[in-house]
Amino acid sequence: MIDCNIARSLQDVAAARADQVGLVSRKGNGYQSWTFRQLLENSHHYAAVLHEKGVGQGHRIMLMVPPSMEFICLTFALFQLGAVVILIDPGMGYKNLLRCVGRVRPDVLIGIPLVHLFSRIFRAPFQTVRTRVCVGPSWGLCGSSLAGGGGNRARAVPPYRAEEKDLAAIIFTTGSTGPPKGVQYTHGIFYAQLRLIYDYYGIRPGDVDQPGFPLFGLFSIALGAKAVIPEMNPAKPARVDPRKFIRTLIDQRVTYSFGSPAIWNVVSRYCVDRNIVLPVRKILMAGAPISGELIKRVRKIMPEGSEIHTPYGATESLPIASMTGAEILEDTWEKTRLGGGTCVGRPLPGIDIRVIVPVDGAIHSWVEAVELPVGEIGEIVVKGPVVTPAYDHNDSENQRAKIEDDSSFWHRMGDMGYVDGRGRLWFCGRKAHRVLTENSVLYTVPCEAVFNEHPKVFRSALVGVGRPGRQRPVLIVELSDRGVDRKQLIAELRDLARSHTLTKSIDTFLVHPAFPVDIRHNAKIFREKLAVWSQGRLDGSV
Repeated sequence: MIDCNIARSLQDVAAARADQVGLVSRKGNGYQSWTFRQLLENSHHYAAVLHEKGVGQGHRIMLMVPPSMEFICLTFALFQLGAVVILIDPGMGYKNLLRCVGRVRPDVLIGIPLVHLFSRIFRAPFQTVRTRVCVGPSWGLCGSSLAGGGGNRARAVPPYRAEEKDLAAIIFTTGSTGPPKGVQYTHGIFYAQLRLIYDYYGIRPGDVDQPGFPLFGLFSIALGAKAVIPEMNPAKPARVDPRKFIRTLIDQRVTYSFGSPAIWNVVSRYCVDRNIVLPVRKILMAGAPISGELIKRVRKIMPEGSEIHTPYGATESLPIASMTGAEILEDTWEKTRLGGGTCVGRPLPGIDIRVIVPVDGAIHSWVEAVELPVGEIGEIVVKGPVVTPAYDHNDSENQRAKIEDDSSFWHRMGDMGYVDGRGRLWFCGRKAHRVLTENSVLYTVPCEAVFNEHPKVFRSALVGVGRPGRQRPVLIVELSDRGVDRKQLIAELRDLARSHTLTKSIDTFLVHPAFPVDIRHNAKIFREKLAVWSQGRLDGSV
């Protein structure tokens, strides 16, 4: 039986690359770095400290520490102990955060002082916490300090040998189409993701990564690559300071980076305006559909022969398909602009993707699902080693999201799309965002693409107002320039709608000052909020 615990990977890497730098972060006017040996020693030390405090296999550990050496080494330490790491985006808002904490029922809280003080104020969701560990000064209010204990006994803590189905972590969704849900990650899923990153994307020892999403730094280090912690708030990628982000890319000679398109939109504009070419030879962008314009702009700031990849997936299953920027520009972008949807590529090795007739309720068995032929839009489902088994403490959502199939299961992505004649998957929008009129079904991504071509439109969002089956389609736009004659723009958008078969039934247009977007990628549009806003505007209550 293979040991799937990626904490074992850190031990292997430290043995092979002991004195090579594994982690770098900005400190003052310079940098602080740790070798792989130091990362392993710190991880062992933290494991010993936590072991002394009674932390062990199966315990649920809420980890609320910003991107740092402590975050990286604590996560490896918790995997080593066989504990379950709980990760929640603090930027989701305190109401959602408290709801998530109460649902996941943590045994231990490891966090910075502010987190512990927060938990003392809002006690009810944290009532299951029996042990508190403070990363930073405790002042006697925040539990025991991480700095104490452990000593030289760190190496005596036996590493947990993990099997594929052993629970490793609970990671929460962004909540872009409903309340955030805790997704159960097994050690086998992390192991499968690690292999895909190595085999498919070609990440190797000696590479240098600057991840826009903190968890991906763990994979880089486990593969023997150096991880560089960017100077940014990961909860607000669209507000990244491009000067700081670029400084570490150049100073550390970063070779690849994974991040939201919101990051690369800001960074690429800054670089193009100043004729800056980055050392990065491989960029992975995910979290929302990637436009051809963004890909073209990012290519301008990369060296000749570099690669752009656009992985597709979700918190529940990532990655499941992938596309290169070159293929998008050469073959699919023009069709996307004409309303064909966004091509997200072919299934990755070991991944099975199908498209079925959409069903609003549960599908209990695969024999109940009806597969659609090539070219027909339906509900996307997936099966494979990176597909998570369940939502945590959420049976109702599990029934709606999983389809039993003999000894395995399919996950319903909640996305609509189709497969073309070359085996590529095309994304047409979220299932929950379909606009169901009396005469047709409108899909967000194809329809919005028509209006996004207008030079005065920064982005658009299609929503339905009213009861499904009798919804009124409303097209909302965010302007690229505030000094726009709105009446003239709406007249032009109406003419544009009438000129396309996909959009001819859209006759209501509104202008919104700034779309609400998800906190993880700052790219997914909260269309539910825009639908409520639109209803208010049309009723005259807003």
